[in-house]
Amino acid sequence: MTRISTLIGLAAVAAVGVTPVLAQTVADDDVPATSLNIPGNVQLYGDTKSNVYRPSATVNGEIITATDIEQRMALIRVANNDLDLPPDQEQALRQQVFANLIDEKLQIQEARAAKIEIDENLVNDQFARLAARFRQNPDQFATYLASRGSSAASVKQQIRGEYAWDRLLQRNIQSTTNVPTDEVEAIYKRTMEAKGQDEFHLAEIYLTATSETIQQVAENADKIVQALQAGGSFAAYARQFSEASTAVVGGDLGWVRAGQLPDSMADAARQMVPGQLVGPIEVPGGVSIMLMVDRRQVLTADPRDAVLSLKQVALTFPEGTSPARASELAGQFAEATRNIAGCGAADAVAAGLGASVVSRDGIAMRQLPPPLQQTLIEMQIGQTTQPFGSADEGVSVLVLCGRDLPNTVVEPDRQEIENRLLEEKVNKRAQRYLRDLRRDAVIEYS
Repeated sequence: MTRISTLIGLAAVAAVGVTPVLAQTVADDDVPATSLNIPGNVQLYGDTKSNVYRPSATVNGEIITATDIEQRMALIRVANNDLDLPPDQEQALRQQVFANLIDEKLQIQEARAAKIEIDENLVNDQFARLAARFRQNPDQFATYLASRGSSAASVKQQIRGEYAWDRLLQRNIQSTTNVPTDEVEAIYKRTMEAKGQDEFHLAEIYLTATSETIQQVAENADKIVQALQAGGSFAAYARQFSEASTAVVGGDLGWVRAGQLPDSMADAARQMVPGQLVGPIEVPGGVSIMLMVDRRQVLTADPRDAVLSLKQVALTFPEGTSPARASELAGQFAEATRNIAGCGAADAVAAGLGASVVSRDGIAMRQLPPPLQQTLIEMQIGQTTQPFGSADEGVSVLVLCGRDLPNTVVEPDRQEIENRLLEEKVNKRAQRYLRDLRRDAVIEYS
């Protein structure tokens, strides 16, 4: 089911240009199999004016205005450093935002019909948490949004919509969805039999394609990859563009083994490290973009499950430091910290540099960014990482003071297996539910 942690997913969606794939004219013997009676040599009659983009609509009598759409578009720009798009690509994204607003309206209407009420305190609390991500209080954030062409009302409406849909799914779907014990036991048995095999936690963005459209779809996928590499949210892009059933959960495939994947994805996964993005990869029926969230060996102790004791030595750059000066300071810092002789020596080195020291125990290695995880796995106690940071925030190193390695492997938990299966079933039923709402909706464009 949709999680509240996915709120404001569209704010993380970079303004990627996804060119619509046009219907192809094909010979009779090449007609793809569908449940519709459409001839291969289809001929269109009449004009196409009814199919042009309309900037507003009423959904079962409730209005979505052009302003609503533009405020959501502005929110995307806020999240992506005012990325400028060619007109055709911006229009494609605007169409997608419009479609999302229609779905949101349908979800809120259905929840209202079920007499589900959303506490505005919850909406305001979530808005405050979002404001905190921008290092602002709610009033400052509202002013900032207005200055950028969006609004607090637009953000809160999205929050309200996701809460409403979540509650509706809990009542109408989750409460009536069950996972048979034999399904749980079958997965438990397969997991025990797979002990020692590589297992991958993957996320995907899947785009369908035919032999005629594969080139265009691959080009669209390339644009998504470029936006993700520039800092776009993978989960948000998956919700926006992926055509797989996993789109509703941000593309999350969960933990899978190579044998459960198409050959091309399995081959790529074997070579990937946590945090790596790969694609587009051609797969049956289309192309996929893959993100390696994590990897492990089934029921085998993993060094990345270690719990660490660390010291962080951090040098903050003065405000207004130029990139050249920042690079110079970082070089001096790297030279001074390279040979720190254990955690006991870190304080003296930091004092000489005018740097701060923070000690932390009980840090789970998996909480750290993947590049640091790999570095710390290979380090000995008392050694120091290479410097990391930015010209804006300064530079740091971590000194490894202690590492408690896992020495036991916990068997798969049947309750966790059941919860995962339940979530998958609920997500599939939720997709069908939304399709039914779309099919029955009365939508008038203006």
